[in-house]
Amino acid sequence: MTFPGHFPTTRLRRLRQKQWIRDLVAESSLTVHDLILPIFLRTPEMSPEIPSLPDVKRFTLEELPSLVETISHVGIPAVALFPVVSSSLKTDRGCEALNPDNLICQAIQGFKKYNPALGVITDVALDPYTTHGHDGLLNNQQIDNDATLDVLCQQALIQAQSGADAIAPSDMMDGRVGAIRTFLDQKGFCQTLILSYAAKYASSFYGPFRQAIDAAPLQGIIDKKTYQMNPANSREALREVSQDLQEGADMIIVKPGMPYLDVIHHVSHTFQIPTLAFQVSGEYAALIAAGQKGWINTDQAMTESLLAFKRAGACAILTYWALKMAKHLLCK
Repeated sequence: MTFPGHFPTTRLRRLRQKQWIRDLVAESSLTVHDLILPIFLRTPEMSPEIPSLPDVKRFTLEELPSLVETISHVGIPAVALFPVVSSSLKTDRGCEALNPDNLICQAIQGFKKYNPALGVITDVALDPYTTHGHDGLLNNQQIDNDATLDVLCQQALIQAQSGADAIAPSDMMDGRVGAIRTFLDQKGFCQTLILSYAAKYASSFYGPFRQAIDAAPLQGIIDKKTYQMNPANSREALREVSQDLQEGADMIIVKPGMPYLDVIHHVSHTFQIPTLAFQVSGEYAALIAAGQKGWINTDQAMTESLLAFKRAGACAILTYWALKMAKHLLCK
């Protein structure tokens, strides 16, 4: 076939022909400063292995110096901490969450001791601590929203007192951001950040995480659909975010990540506020499993997925791949 002279005048492939050109015109970029590493903390008698999360382990307090050295060496700016609570310490009201000497508080102090400049983000919710496995207090087969707020405020306070830089309520109780902000301010912690899981969906992608923290099987209510968001909804996420911002949230987390890229985009562009994506356990495990089968190149797929979060508008990403991604970026 013969084409008219100079056809086509615009050749978009010219901008793809060499790596330096592709890098130069890239619309999104991924750096180590975009990465937050989730970390599971355990006591010595617990197993470090997490079968459903290959290459992810639980750490003891004694292992923190080496872990902090590794994190600091690759330049990851912050970690998000999650405790594995012994079943002997779990109660229906999650009392261990309010113990100022509990595992998470000791871990906060350890991280701040070994690297004061490392950002420490802590989870505020009751599911690691309760015998019924729910994020809030269970009364008469329902999650008691307002009674839970009092406990969450106390939980946030002991974490702030231990040195946490950012409190991340993931419980999805109505009004918890305002309650925590007011309570922390009254106690002298007005500089402690609140990273709200404003858009946290009732997702099937959380399975490996529940195994990782050894969460109790759900009792009383068979799922978390009465407080976590319906996966069918995106406009509702904007209402959740708007409310949390009005109540004093500094940053917003969308969870899960990849299935909710549209929500990340809507939140970040609608409100023009720092929006974080959480590449949750099920997302990570699926990519790892496919790589182990030889169906995909795991390194490339992980990089592509993390870039997708940045393209959607996320300013940072919580990912279990953070260490490997940071090491890869260092070698570029």
